[in-house]
Amino acid sequence: MRKLSLLLCLAFSFPALAADLAVGQAAPEVDAKLLDGATRVRTSENRGKVTIINFWATWCEPCREEMPAIDAYYKKYRARGVEVLAISMDDPNDAAAVRKLAQKYSFPVALKSDANFKGLGRIWRLPSTFVIDRQGILRKNGLVGEPKVDLALLESLVTPLLEAR
Repeated sequence: MRKLSLLLCLAFSFPALAADLAVGQAAPEVDAKLLDGATRVRTSENRGKVTIINFWATWCEPCREEMPAIDAYYKKYRARGVEVLAISMDDPNDAAAVRKLAQKYSFPVALKSDANFKGLGRIWRLPSTFVIDRQGILRKNGLVGEPKVDLALLESLVTPLLEAR
């Protein structure tokens, strides 16, 4: 009985399993208030666009290494229908550091405290990047596979989604 209790406890404490976020299924809604304090972004309002959601933190070296590639990709393909939402997993007390780093980039940024991303499960590793296609279908689950993205990965994964109508 003790083993069963332990197994049940563990089962309910783990983050959403990869199977819960199946690539090819409808992506859950993500909604965030940006650092400007006024603008709200909802993935459901991005239908017709490809959306990249990147979870990062100022203290995460791999996150800071991939951000220039995400920004370069965003600048190159924004006019073709790509959107980026970067959600900082920093504490609200670190908002000044988040703002300072975010100023270097052209994509929108929000703090985790101002975002609702429960449908993606518990974000347990950083960086984590999710991709949603023009029809609202999850095409990359950030909790599975290599966590870090680069320009080559974005070109091979996201560009075909931009070309598809």
